[in-house]
Amino acid sequence: MKNKFDTDSNGYIKNGKKWNKSFAYLIAEQDNILLTDEHWKIIMFIRNFFLKFNTSPTSRMLIKAISKNKKIDSMYLYKLFPNGIAKQAAKMAGIPKPTKCI
Repeated sequence: MKNKFDTDSNGYIKNGKKWNKSFAYLIAEQDNILLTDEHWKIIMFIRNFFLKFNTSPTSRMLIKAISKNKKIDSMYLYKLFPNGIAKQAAKMAGIPKPTKCI
């Protein structure tokens, strides 16, 4: 899939307003991830949180928000986003790299 999005040197979209689901699919394909409903819950939570608060949620906030009826922990999130929940999910969500990520 050709990248039609303007990204920085780390692959984060430069203009989050131009984000759409195609961008998330592009990043997932590059990372060999097949996006499921579980991925989308996390991607959309992170994106909506950022749009509302102009910052990324902490892993603890994320776990609490999505674990409604099932036990979810950081290991579960790393199975979905093996390159790091904060960086990889943020990239797919079309938001800037979290400031606490190296």
